[in-house]
Amino acid sequence: MKNEQELKNIVRERYSNIAEQGKVENAASCCGATTPSNKVYNIMMDDYTDTKGYVEDADLGLGCGLPTQFAKINKGDTVIDLGSGAGNDCFVARHETGNEGKVIGIDFTPIMIKKARINAEKLGYNNVEFREGDIDAMPVSNAIADVIVSNCVLNLVPNKNKVIEEMFRVLKPGGHFSVSDIVLVGTLPDALKADAEMYAGCVAGAIQKSEYLQLIENQDFQNLKVQKEKPIIIPDDILSKYLTEKEAKAFNNEGAGIFSITVYAEKPGTKQEKKKVDLSEIIATDSCTPESGCC
Repeated sequence: MKNEQELKNIVRERYSNIAEQGKVENAASCCGATTPSNKVYNIMMDDYTDTKGYVEDADLGLGCGLPTQFAKINKGDTVIDLGSGAGNDCFVARHETGNEGKVIGIDFTPIMIKKARINAEKLGYNNVEFREGDIDAMPVSNAIADVIVSNCVLNLVPNKNKVIEEMFRVLKPGGHFSVSDIVLVGTLPDALKADAEMYAGCVAGAIQKSEYLQLIENQDFQNLKVQKEKPIIIPDDILSKYLTEKEAKAFNNEGAGIFSITVYAEKPGTKQEKKKVDLSEIIATDSCTPESGCC
C-alpha cells in the first residue's frame, strides 16, 4: 500500500496533466483523471453555466457539485476554497462576497496556481488570491475565514481527518463550510481501491459516507447536514478497465453505490464572540501594571 506522500504525488502529477487538458476531456472521465469514456457526458460535475460569477476559462470540469450554491456567502465575507484548481469556485464565491470581501484559493499543484492567477489577472480581481500549499496544512492563519468551500477534493487527500481539523482551525467562530465530495455506500471492489489511477480519479480515495460524516462530527462541528446527494454511475467502458464483466455486473447489482454529496456544518460560536476575543487579546497585550514594571 502506498503511503500518504506517494498518494499525494500521484494526485499532483495527474492534476498537473489535467491542467493542460480541455474541459470536454476532463468531464468525460472520472474527475478528469482516467482515459475519457466514449460516452461523452459529464459523470460527476454539475452544470455551472447559469451560475453568477461563472468563468468558463476557469472551469476544467473537475468538480462533483455546486458547493457555492449552498454556501450562504454574504457580502464582505472571507472565503477559502480548498483545492481551487483554475479558480472557478473562487470566482463564483467572489461574485457573492463582492469587492469588499476576500477569496483565498489553496491548491498544491503549481501549474493550477499559475493558471488560476492568470485567470484572476485577466478579470481584474484584486481580492482573489491563490496560495500554493496542502489543504491538510493550510497556509493561512487561525480563525480567518467566514466560509470554506471545496469541490471534489477532500476525497483525494489521504488524511481526511487532518483536513477537517484544519478547516476547524481556519474558520472563525460561527463560520461554516459547504463542501461537495465523493463518498461510498457499501463495499468498493478491491481492484478500484488498489489502482493508483482510479485513486486520482476520486473514487478509490473516497470513504464510506457514514465515516465521512463521523469525522466532521468528531471535530465538534455543529448543525451538520447533507445539502444535496446524487448517485454517480461509472460507465461500463471505464469500469471494464478494473473489473471483469461478471464483477462489474455484481458491483452494479449488489446495492453498493458511489455518491456525490454536498455537506454543510458550522463552527461553534458567533462572530461577535470572535470580536470579543480579539479585543481581550489587545487589552491583555496593552495592559500596564506596577507589577510588570512598565508604569
